[in-house]
Order: sequence, then C-alpha cells, then structure tokens
Amino acid sequence: MQPQPHISPNTATAAISAALESQRSRKNRGSYNCGRCGQPKKGHVCLLTAPPDIPTTPIASEPVSCISAAASSSRSTVLSLTAAPSSRQTFTHLRRALSFDDVDARNSLDESDLDAASMDLDLQLDTDIVQPGRFHAVGLWEVLKRLPPSSLLMAARVCKGWRETSRKMWKAAEELRIRVPERAQIGYIGSLLQKCPRLIRLSLKIESDFDATTLACIAFSCPNLEVLEITTSGAAVNRISGDELSRFVANKRGLTSLKMEGCSNLGGFSLSSSSLSTLWLSDLHSLSKMIFNCPNLTEISLEFSRQEDDSTDLVTMVDGLGRTCTRLQNIHIASLKLSHTVVLSLTAVNFRNLRMLSLVLGINITDASVAAISSSYKNLELLDLSGSSITDTGLGMICDVLPDTLSKLLVALCPNITSSGIQFATAQLPLLELMDCGMTVSDPNSDNPTFVENPSPHKTPGYNQKMFIKHKRLKKLSLWGCSSLDALFLNCPELMDLNLNLCSNLHPESLVLQCPKLQLVYASGCQGLLTGAIRKQVSENFSAGENHMPRKRLADASKRIQALPSLYQETREDGIYAGKRRKLEKEMCTIIH
Repeated sequence: MQPQPHISPNTATAAISAALESQRSRKNRGSYNCGRCGQPKKGHVCLLTAPPDIPTTPIASEPVSCISAAASSSRSTVLSLTAAPSSRQTFTHLRRALSFDDVDARNSLDESDLDAASMDLDLQLDTDIVQPGRFHAVGLWEVLKRLPPSSLLMAARVCKGWRETSRKMWKAAEELRIRVPERAQIGYIGSLLQKCPRLIRLSLKIESDFDATTLACIAFSCPNLEVLEITTSGAAVNRISGDELSRFVANKRGLTSLKMEGCSNLGGFSLSSSSLSTLWLSDLHSLSKMIFNCPNLTEISLEFSRQEDDSTDLVTMVDGLGRTCTRLQNIHIASLKLSHTVVLSLTAVNFRNLRMLSLVLGINITDASVAAISSSYKNLELLDLSGSSITDTGLGMICDVLPDTLSKLLVALCPNITSSGIQFATAQLPLLELMDCGMTVSDPNSDNPTFVENPSPHKTPGYNQKMFIKHKRLKKLSLWGCSSLDALFLNCPELMDLNLNLCSNLHPESLVLQCPKLQLVYASGCQGLLTGAIRKQVSENFSAGENHMPRKRLADASKRIQALPSLYQETREDGIYAGKRRKLEKEMCTIIH
C-alpha cells in the first residue's frame, strides 16, 4: 500500500481501534513504540491525541499498514482514542491503592501527620513485585523502603507496579514508629496496623485520650508483636485500667517488652507472662495491688507520681518481685515513698543477677541504707541514689565495696554530699565512666535555684568549695546546679560531656580543663566570661593534643627527623595540612549556654 500523506483523525482512530481489537489476545506490555501511532517513543510527540476542538488540523502520520503492524507488536496498554477528556478524568478518582479497611484516612487526618513517622523494613526483595520493563525492581524497593508512611501512601498512587510494591512494603514492615494526632480516631490506628501483619516492634506517640480500645486494636492487628511502646504528649490521658492491661499482657504471649506512660488510672494490676523481659510503667499512683508473675523479667522501671497522698505499699511490691522475678538485672524505682524499710526488703530478697539499681527521690534513704545495699549487692555496675539523704560516709562505703565493678554513679539532689566526698569517690573508683553530682555542692540559701542568664559576678553563696578531679576513664560529668563551687580543676583525658549549668559562682580564672576529648559543655546560667574561658582552654587542649609537625627521612632512609619550623610553616601555607586543620576545627567542642 502506498503511503497516504494526509489522514483525517477519524480515519486514523478507526484504523487503530480495528487493529487493536484484532490483536487483543496477543497484547503485552513494555513496548518502546507509541501505542497510538506506532512511532518510536524516544523524542516523539504523538499528534493523534490533538484536542477535538481543532479537527481540521492535518496530522502527518505513518501509513495505515505501519500503524497496524506497530499495534500488533505493541506491549503497552492503550486506551481508546475516542474517549473524551471528561471521561478520562474518572481514572484519577479510583479507590486509593492503600485505602484503609476501617476508615478512610482522608476523613480523619491529613497525611502530613505521618511525616514524623517511620517504618523499618528488613526483608529480601521479591522479584515479582515489579513487572519486567518497568522501573528496576531492586532500585524501586530500595527507594520506597526509606520513605515515611505518608510518602509511601503517595507513591502507591503512581501506577500499578508502585501500588503493588507499596503493599509489599507494608506487609514486610517489622517496625513502625508513628505519631497519632489529636484529631485521629481509633480506626486510624487499626487501619494502619492491619496493613502490617508482620509487625514486631510498635511505637506510638499519642496526643489524644485513649483507653483499652487501643490495646484491643493492637492485639487484633499485630499477632506477632514483641515490643510495644506507648508515650503520651500534651494533655493526652491514658484511661487504661489495671485489669485491661493485665488481660492484654496475658493474651500477647510473644510480648517481650512493654513501655507505657501515663498509667495513673491503673489502680492495680496482676501481670502474668512467661515471655515478658522488660517492663516500664510511669505516672503510677496509689496502686492497691501489684502482682508480677513474670519469671523471665530482667528489667523493671516503676515511676510513681510525686504526690504526697500516694498510698502504694512498696514493701509488699518488692517482696512480690523477689518471689516471682528472680532473674531481675536492672531495677529502677522512683517514688517519694522510698525509705530504709524498702531498702531492707530489697536486700532481703537478694537478686543474684542484679547489676543496676536505681532508687530515686527517696529522701528517707540514709547511709544505713547504703550499708545494706553494699553488703548484699557487690557486683553493681550502676547505682543511682539521687534525691536521697546520704552523706560522704555513704560514698565511702560505696567506694570500699564496689571499686572493681561500679562504672556509673548518680548522686544528684543529695544536699549532704560535699566536694570532698565527690573527689574521694572519683579517686577510689577507677572504672567510673559517668558521674552525676547535680545540686550537691549548692548554695544553702537558695533552695529553689532559678535560671539566671547573666548572674552577678559578685554573688557569694554560703560556702565556697573547690573541686579537683583527676580520672583516666571518666567520660561524662554533671555538676549542674553546684552554685557553691567557685573553683574547678579537671584532668580527665577521656571526658567528652561536661554539665556546668547554673554553676553561677564558678569564676573563669578558677577553671582549669585538661580534657582534650571534650565535645559538649553545658554552661547555661553561668557567668558570661566563663564561656569564653571554656572555649579558649578547649582550643588549647586540641592544639596541644595533636602534633602536626611533619617529619622527613635522612638521605639513607635510616630514620626520620623533624622538619624545621620554617619548612613547617611553608607546608602549612602550601595547603598540605589544610585538610587536617579543617578536621581539627570541625572537632572543636560545642558549648551550649
């Protein structure tokens, strides 16, 4: 057939439709030719899709025979060319690829609320997810698995291949961390979780009130859940009762870690689980009963509200832990009801594997309590007695019993400890890496220290104390609120973090820092000149800690000799050590004030 230079749009449309109808059984995907006119797609703009309002425009195209042949070998899905633009608009309103079963997310919240959420995918790629000829399957998988849930929902709308890949991503997710906005409904959480049947770790930050319905939704949607963390934000209220929490723990037989905030409405609970190993509950108040039947529990953290009318019996609680949770290694209890009697009950249980003990806000814990702890637990690696009434004598007991194991000591808010006791503790504990002495060496005339941006340099507290610390392994030191400290000398080559907040009486000329690895210093509420002194000394320590002098070989290559200072200056000017200098400037300490 001879080529026809001018073909009307109606004739071309009819020819293409007839060719596609005859070749529909052999239709495939992935062609490099245009599905409308048959020409190669590269650099091609199809003229057969011209708007219907200009039908008189001539269209230069291939012969009808060529169009028919191209259509017969085409692998692309071709829509009918006779469809009007208004009819094609219906394809943009199809059901969402990741539509929720319980409730449509568009009715409850905007997808921007998922921007802070994240997914953790750890699964081998299924090569059947993306069809051949489309975007490379491995590349698409690697890109999509790094997207937050909001972007993954949007990616599912691109095409069928991306939609199927997104569905696979949801099914393969093993960890989900998401923020639940205040206006979201319970169906929103359920609709997300039902898309993740393999979910193992779940972290929810809830900004609205929630109750046992949330636990029921999690239990139904996540049969393989092992780690659950629920935190509250703003004015959110946790209305879960103790019986509902006990029922959830008993039904989730694979649950190993449970962390929950805002547990003021529990009233009492009886937890029974053979798999639970970590339990964190905060904001507890006036619990009538606390029964733990968790033989594999290794870590427990119980924080009670700071209210004087709390009627929780801590002695009974500790006795119950000693009978059923003998494998405990880490114990943290924060309560104003902590006393020497509770400590005696704790030492009578004798947890053989105990390595970390934290008893916070126990104003009735004294040196006698320290003696009981030291005699019963001689392998402690962390001891936190912040807020207690121990003295320097108690610190001496700790140093006598735990010099070979203790690496973290926290005695903040202990007003009976002096700078001499802190110096003695650092000298007698060679393995010490972290020490918190906040509000110990403080001004007795200021019971409630306030945050002062520019304190007066002439302020003189009740006691002017000096502190000299020399330690080879200490990495973090906190002296926040030590307003009675007027001189500080630190010789700690491994120190990286130093907290001097509210050390308002510390003078710049009385500060000596010999800490070449110092990276972070907090100096809020200190004198203005102190920040400059810290920055200057840190800079000098960096310069003294590095030897940048180049060396050269002798003529016989037998040994190295140090280059002359003049040559050293020339090489620095030539830029040989410019990279090293930039590296040192980048590693300078950060001062927060």
